[in-house]
Amino acid sequence: MKAFQAIKLIGGALIVAASLNAYAQSSDAMAASGTMAAPSAKATKASNRALERSVRKTLSKTKGLSVTNITVRARSGAVTLEGSVPEQPQVDLATQAAQGVAGVTSVKNALTIRAIGQ
Repeated sequence: MKAFQAIKLIGGALIVAASLNAYAQSSDAMAASGTMAAPSAKATKASNRALERSVRKTLSKTKGLSVTNITVRARSGAVTLEGSVPEQPQVDLATQAAQGVAGVTSVKNALTIRAIGQ
């Protein structure tokens, strides 16, 4: 009878030890895969909006640039400038200013020239 109880006790201890080891491996695997996961859609949108705000702020502080009709769009560091400016030098000025913002990887300039009042 004592031998049977001892076997049950040892068997239970082995099961507990095995389950703890399996649990530890599982959580390590989850931690490793969690660091490689892509950012969520919500985080990506927030990052894009923050970059758009940063570029708009820089454009508005750029002397000699009319930002009234300029729209800024960002997607993973790629910035698109759309709208119109009154003179050709402002097109180049907007591009240079946007390229100088931290986080901008490329700038697509889709600005057109339209005189004020048109």
